[in-house]
Amino acid sequence: MNKIVRNLFILILILVFTIAFSSSYLSLSMDNLAYVLVIGIDKGKDNNLEVSFQFSTTSKSTESGSTEKTPTVMDTVTAPSFSTAVNLMDSYIGKELNLSHCKVIIFSEELAQEGISEEIYTLINDTQIRPSANIVVSKCNAKFYMEQTSPELENLISKYYEIFTNSSKYTGLKPNATIGDFFNAIICKTCEPVAILGGISTEKPENQGNNHIQENYNVKSNQTPIEGENGSENIGIAAFKDDKLVGELCALETTTYLALHNRVDRFLISIPDPDDTNGYIDIYLYPNKSTKVDIDTSTTSPFIKVKSAFIGRIYSMTNSSQYLEPELLKNISETCNKYLESVFSDYLYKTSKEFKSDINGFGKHALGNFFTTQEYENYNWCDNFQNAFFEVEVNTSIKSSMLLTET
Repeated sequence: MNKIVRNLFILILILVFTIAFSSSYLSLSMDNLAYVLVIGIDKGKDNNLEVSFQFSTTSKSTESGSTEKTPTVMDTVTAPSFSTAVNLMDSYIGKELNLSHCKVIIFSEELAQEGISEEIYTLINDTQIRPSANIVVSKCNAKFYMEQTSPELENLISKYYEIFTNSSKYTGLKPNATIGDFFNAIICKTCEPVAILGGISTEKPENQGNNHIQENYNVKSNQTPIEGENGSENIGIAAFKDDKLVGELCALETTTYLALHNRVDRFLISIPDPDDTNGYIDIYLYPNKSTKVDIDTSTTSPFIKVKSAFIGRIYSMTNSSQYLEPELLKNISETCNKYLESVFSDYLYKTSKEFKSDINGFGKHALGNFFTTQEYENYNWCDNFQNAFFEVEVNTSIKSSMLLTET
């Protein structure tokens, strides 16, 4: 009897697994799926969305060492919602869209200004969308941005989108902004979301060539002096208040944002040369300590103290440079401190007074000043942040790169 029961149990298990795996194989076969690499969302007519999907396709050349770029396909559908767009696209291409390989989600500036919370909630609710997918706000149509993106050094566009934010660690010119972080910032009450600022390299700075050193730090996407095969560019930050786009940050302001968040390993800046009123010195700065933030919330005008420390190495050099002299290095350090304090302060007041948005996440530090969550909510940090005052202190230790014996 026990043998019969055991055999019956084994037979049932075999049938269950056979049915389960056979059905999943039929529905999830690679031949029945269309893998989406990039999603672009634009504002359409009559309150509709124009959603563009970029797919990977099988390359005709599979030989080892081939330099041929893997082709992609892009289709666009107009629909009242993102979910409807996916459903319509499933029917159009005759395959089920798979979003698990989506690397980037692009919103047009026009749509972002009106609010994108509905799209963000829908995307984050889809179990296929990875929280690590980056968010880009394009200053042009999202579809056009996707069409212009043609990486020069990568044959696989999926590889390009996977690594294109890596440079933020050593340039500080764009953030690594993900949909997971964006969603968390929307629902929390201690910070505001940001996205990568994207654009097309069509406009050139009017003052290019005049005081060009500083001009290069004030550019953002759509304004860079870069020319190349890749028509799209990503420099700067798109700042949000709740789910609405409220402003943009240029290259230098983006570096400041990342430095205050301890998200940059090193970055290059140009400071005034203390020995030459018309000259500048290029310096590589390395964070020495994590940014320290102290906040006084005893009044409805928060008083925020920010302290940062860096180690700097002089990068530029001329025949007449005397950067080994201790006194000159001390003067350069002091000049660098004053310059960074001014830059940081201007940035903080811009986000507070102009954007009225705590993209810096200072609310997380202010939260410790209250005994209960209710007390914090009663303080109304998100609205009171626009009344904030700032005190910035920067300490840098500048060394010459000619000092080869130092590390």
